[in-house]
Amino acid sequence: MIRLTKEFSFESAHALWGYDGKCREVHGHSYRLFVTIKGEPETDPNSPKLGMVMDFGELKAIVAAQITDRMDHSFVMRRTPEAEALAKSMESQFTNVLLVDYQPTCENMLADFAARLQKALPERVQLYSLKLHETATSYAEWFYCDNDKTGVGI
Repeated sequence: MIRLTKEFSFESAHALWGYDGKCREVHGHSYRLFVTIKGEPETDPNSPKLGMVMDFGELKAIVAAQITDRMDHSFVMRRTPEAEALAKSMESQFTNVLLVDYQPTCENMLADFAARLQKALPERVQLYSLKLHETATSYAEWFYCDNDKTGVGI
């Protein structure tokens, strides 16, 4: 088994509705996302992917479609009646306002990203872990083994 990791980055703003600290205000982050997958390298000598667990370009395309293309330069808010009204009033000026069904914390974003990637990755690989840096010194991590409901882990 081999683990591959690819780093991604995106810029995004959010506001934490109902939060009792500074992060209730609109603010942005330069996010760094590390995606680690696990699998066995291709052994078919006739395969153009011989020796690869997964082509990094294929992983990049999946992460772009599921995460970075939608998150980059977005404004993310938890779906509430107030947020829906604000998003509607902003739509004439801004095109990337995202309403999500969770508080857009680093932790909840990781859980969302993990669910999206697990559905999109090819069967030959498994999502092993995610690390999301919200700032240079603050990050959250997600590991499959901590979230595997079968108890088997990978």
